[in-house]
Amino acid sequence: MGDQGIKRTYLVVVDDSDEARVALRFAARRAVKTSGRIEVLGIVEPQDFVQFGGVQAAIEEEQRLRIEGVVSAAIGELLNESGVEANIVVRQGEAVRTVRDFVGKREDVAALVLGAAASGDPGPLVGDLAGADAGRLPCPLMVIPGSLSEERLEQLS
Repeated sequence: MGDQGIKRTYLVVVDDSDEARVALRFAARRAVKTSGRIEVLGIVEPQDFVQFGGVQAAIEEEQRLRIEGVVSAAIGELLNESGVEANIVVRQGEAVRTVRDFVGKREDVAALVLGAAASGDPGPLVGDLAGADAGRLPCPLMVIPGSLSEERLEQLS
């Protein structure tokens, strides 16, 4: 059944939102149950002014540290208990295009996992990627409702 050396990767796009944390917990539980791994993608939106390389690098590093904090707070205990591997990647660009480009270059991504806001607009990534072009994604898209409780998350993952 395929190459046993390649671990199933769940790619989670993370920001500071509650729904991103729920998606992250879901993906981590799936990774534990499937002997997979998670990859966390943080996106730095382009700034409105031209930046010098050093400033841009500082902004990306700041974003990386913020995402590491989110990952640690949301699933740190689960990672420690399970030994699941979590890799954090930070990219700069417009969010939808950045996610599409990133996923398009990866054969190991088993699913793109996004959190949908608990009410109202589900968020720009969910709105776009689950919309008209959903059929062109190179992997399944899992949209995790931001309103799921811990108990329900455990049942579903």
